[in-house]
Amino acid sequence: MRFCYLLVSWLALLAVTPTSAQVLVTGNSAGQPYIVEQVSSGPGVPWGMAFIAPHQLLVTRRAGDIVLVDTQSGQQRSIAGAPPVYASGQGGLLDVAVAPDFSPGGWIYFTYSKPVDGQGATTLARARLDSDRLVQWQELLVTRSRSDTSRHFGSRIAFDEAGFIFFTVGDRGVRPNGQDLANHAGTVLRLTLDGQVPADNPFTGRSDARHEIWSYGHRNPQGIAYDFSSKRLWVIEHGPRGGDEINLIQPGNNYGWPVISYGKEYWGPIAVGEGTARPGMEQPVKYYDPSIAPGSLIVYRGKAFPKWQGNLFAGALKLQHLNRVVIDGQGRAVEEERLLEGLGERIRGLVESPEGWIYLSTDSGRVLRLRPDEPS
Repeated sequence: MRFCYLLVSWLALLAVTPTSAQVLVTGNSAGQPYIVEQVSSGPGVPWGMAFIAPHQLLVTRRAGDIVLVDTQSGQQRSIAGAPPVYASGQGGLLDVAVAPDFSPGGWIYFTYSKPVDGQGATTLARARLDSDRLVQWQELLVTRSRSDTSRHFGSRIAFDEAGFIFFTVGDRGVRPNGQDLANHAGTVLRLTLDGQVPADNPFTGRSDARHEIWSYGHRNPQGIAYDFSSKRLWVIEHGPRGGDEINLIQPGNNYGWPVISYGKEYWGPIAVGEGTARPGMEQPVKYYDPSIAPGSLIVYRGKAFPKWQGNLFAGALKLQHLNRVVIDGQGRAVEEERLLEGLGERIRGLVESPEGWIYLSTDSGRVLRLRPDEPS
């Protein structure tokens, strides 16, 4: 028994032993030399990331656990207090985010698939961090989005400067949900920071619609980002076989799924829906064919890479790269670049650090960072 105890203790120590900043890739993009290095690694899929202090990165893992990573040493420690999650298929513990005015001890926001009667419902919640434990856990919205599938939960979180929170919900693998305002599936939702429905949400006066809905007609939006400079809300979402989309979100608008799409059916070369356009349904700012399978989205506004200011960055799962899209002053996508293709990693999560570096999580369990390649 003593040997088993020592072995378990030794393995646990190995799991949190800090890793050195191993350089994996060097490159240059738009005249910006960069390096990519490993910060930490661990078991499972690190899904969401949020900085809660300059060198403290909170990381959610889809299976349901949370770790706090010291980005200087790579040291990880477990955080208790996470809720039970429906960790099946694409469901589990999903995003984590903090508001722009966050300070230590403030609210930390999470999305996850909550187990409800044997199914998973995408849920928005918040809690505070007290030492190594989440406390004051509050469910803000358990969405009406359950289905008997284990796919298309969304879900990512964004904040604006006016005190509102946005989060995404996938269509749950049930295509008609995309056009059904009576449930939350296939939508972008908007709430106050304490979970109330804002009076100016576009459907608050309708008895046939969920009042939390900000936009609808989405398939599986796994990236959302608010640009504080341009006041634009961006979403990136999975299409079927082809047809991933970047959309500029406007309140009350219909983004078409599954009536219009640039994708094909998985079972054959047949277009999804009735075509690629229809009056009253929005066109994407950009679509990808073949699909890159986007898992995240940020608007870069840091100082470390000035030539990337205002660019969109998305992590690609299927095509395993970091996707950079240049947006012009009119909100049009005018250039695309694919970085880190040789890394061979499904890039899941993205977050910008206080110094303007880009942190990436991968489905292999790693947390990486992309930072300037300073001359020695």
